[in-house]
Amino acid sequence: MQNITPFEAQVYIEIEFANMTHTGNVANNRNVTLFVKDEVCRRQKKNLAPTAMGGELLDAFGIAIAELPASKLVLFKEQSHRGRVIVASKHHVSEIVDLPDEERAAFLDDVNHVAKALHEAFHPDKINYGAYGDDGHHLHFHLCPKYRNGFEWKTVFAMNPDRVYLDASQYRELAQAIIQHL
Repeated sequence: MQNITPFEAQVYIEIEFANMTHTGNVANNRNVTLFVKDEVCRRQKKNLAPTAMGGELLDAFGIAIAELPASKLVLFKEQSHRGRVIVASKHHVSEIVDLPDEERAAFLDDVNHVAKALHEAFHPDKINYGAYGDDGHHLHFHLCPKYRNGFEWKTVFAMNPDRVYLDASQYRELAQAIIQHL
């Protein structure tokens, strides 16, 4: 796969019951290729995803939607917080201190870039950041948009509130809203 600049993202959107490919332009003339779920895309996604963030583990809680310079962007399936995502390092490390300075800076740039996209797409009052993983040993940040007087406002967000799941078209809309601001 080609190297991806900070201004481009190779995007993988998982859509139930779809098997077509569509290529289009998004904001600021950034070319983004949208791949819907077909066997070729499934293989590509599994080959590109880091070991801890690909395949069945990823499918259990998220949908890979973009590859950034130092990370993968995953839409969290449980959407009690509209726009919640995970930014997962491409490097299989447990701690941010395990990354060399340049790679750590690139990863944090990705987190910042995604946070800006979430603010532009959904206008949250605040984004909460979580870097958990006592049992999981792959560096990732949860970016959880919070809305004044909304669910869990002024509290720590639950890892999985298990309240709000969407259909395929709704996940696609959320993914596209985020992607157009990357």
